[in-house]
Amino acid sequence: MANPAELPIVGLGIPFEEWTLGRKFRTVGRTVTEADITNFVCVTGMLEVLFTNVDYLAKESLIKGRLAPGALVYSFAEGLLMQSVMQHTGLAFLGMELKVNKPVFAGDTIHVQCEVTETRPTSKPGRGIVTALNNIVNQHGEIVLVYTATRMVKRFDGK
Repeated sequence: MANPAELPIVGLGIPFEEWTLGRKFRTVGRTVTEADITNFVCVTGMLEVLFTNVDYLAKESLIKGRLAPGALVYSFAEGLLMQSVMQHTGLAFLGMELKVNKPVFAGDTIHVQCEVTETRPTSKPGRGIVTALNNIVNQHGEIVLVYTATRMVKRFDGK
């Protein structure tokens, strides 16, 4: 077996130089579960009947089914991106614009489709700014949430 220090690490993030304008990719999918919704609303304090009361959802709500908060869906999207493109290269999350298009329910599987819309170097060496349009898509191919995120990422070109 090789020395662990000599083995390449897989799953590292994308450096600034590879965030090219127009680059597109997608993440793996993730199914939203009942437990995910329960844990998220409890830890965040989002104890709204839409997220905690299935009897209310069945009898009174205009939306039927175990609804996931948009904040949970966004958080899962960020997690999918962190796992796949930000390890060791992400420096800061600088801001975003977000729009929820459709509800996400327990049992839905989502993934992120990402397109780089802007890149620019910073005045300080070793970093750049990347803006990307992120479409969160469910198992039916519907865009359920859209957000544009701006991040600071590492540069490896020495500039």
